[in-house]
Amino acid sequence: MNTVRLSLLALLFSTITARADLTIVQKVEGSDGTNEITLKVKGDKARVEINPQITTIMDAKTGELITLINDQKKVMRISGDKAKAMAEMAKSMSKDLMPENSAPKATGKKEKINGYETEEYLVDSPKVKTSYWVAKDYPNYQSILKQMSVLQNGAFAAMRKGIPDFHDLPGLPLRTQITMQGKNQMTSTLETVGVGPIDDAEFNVPAGYEEMKLPDFLGGKKAPGQQP
Repeated sequence: MNTVRLSLLALLFSTITARADLTIVQKVEGSDGTNEITLKVKGDKARVEINPQITTIMDAKTGELITLINDQKKVMRISGDKAKAMAEMAKSMSKDLMPENSAPKATGKKEKINGYETEEYLVDSPKVKTSYWVAKDYPNYQSILKQMSVLQNGAFAAMRKGIPDFHDLPGLPLRTQITMQGKNQMTSTLETVGVGPIDDAEFNVPAGYEEMKLPDFLGGKKAPGQQP
């Protein structure tokens, strides 16, 4: 499912000190075309609006992943155990893509993005290059990065093997570019950042949505802790 893959990428490559709610709008360009993605973070929960049809809700504490198919009013739930098993499988499949310890290094290249001066920081491996265009003077960037770090911890920590912690960067990454084997795979550009209350209902399944049967993501394997 390309939309699910896109939502996971957005989560991978996307806590205010006072724990304020955070809303980020970004433009993601890739093989699936161009999408405007809205990320909302409230405490340990994140909501990613891929497009009007697809919404993903993640609970970093429990690991539960919920996908809403809005035009069909259907919901697909992945438990924390299954999500963790999927993350471990993805990590195993991509272990040769990124080195274990990948510290971003400054290249000296600079570019103005959305009115801010940015500097490129590169994570390089034989198969994958990831460029972070970092704005060092973005207002309160430390607090924003702290809020965003909820997506890199908890039950989904296994998914970030080889991916730098946001705090490894000396500013806010306004653009992230992923290149595999010399071909650009995805470019994510941060458009707006907003701080303000988000209704708890945004992280719940709306009334009237029908449960969908899960595809066999694990290929018949049991999730950790799952009874035979």
